[in-house]
Amino acid sequence: MLRVFLVDDHEVVRRGVADMLEEDADLCVVGQAATFSQALARIPALRPDVAVLDVRLPDGNGVELARELRSKVPELKCLMLTSYTDEQAMLDAIMAGASGYVIKDIRGMDLVAAVKDVGLGRSLLDTRAAATLMAKFRDDTAKKGPLAGLSDQERTLLELIGEGLTNRQIAERMFLAEKTVKNYVSRLLTKLGMQRRTQAAVLATELRRQ
Repeated sequence: MLRVFLVDDHEVVRRGVADMLEEDADLCVVGQAATFSQALARIPALRPDVAVLDVRLPDGNGVELARELRSKVPELKCLMLTSYTDEQAMLDAIMAGASGYVIKDIRGMDLVAAVKDVGLGRSLLDTRAAATLMAKFRDDTAKKGPLAGLSDQERTLLELIGEGLTNRQIAERMFLAEKTVKNYVSRLLTKLGMQRRTQAAVLATELRRQ
């Protein structure tokens, strides 16, 4: 069962989302918060699997909250849930390590599926966020040729990351030790000039579409 924590300054929204998620047998809402400070105090103690964060909060924003929380609880998965379609906010959320970004007009069953996907380690990115990130990535690396320096093994690794596979699954697919894969992923991100696995997943997804 995935443990979920909700952060939104609107009580009606929080309760509605909580009720919706609790209807699924695989999800359990372990806590709620209305502000940045409340969430920062409660989440590290409860250690949920997924934090669903509103982007705009009375005393801060969800993007900075995601960054702070992931520094304290690295295994935490963050799903941004917002009413706003600000492309820069989407990009900032990805750069902060969020695993997903969805708009509040999402259907209930799709939100439940999104929480599960994120909890299982998959990336769930709004297509607009992916497009924005790719545009920035192309601007930053147009002269470098981001894939030019990758070995065949690293290209395969990038493709598998794009499929949302975990290090263990990649190790099985590539016949490598899980620790070796972890080291390879770190080296790959360095070569690509990236900090987050999510960014590499977006890149792999976009390359498949081209």
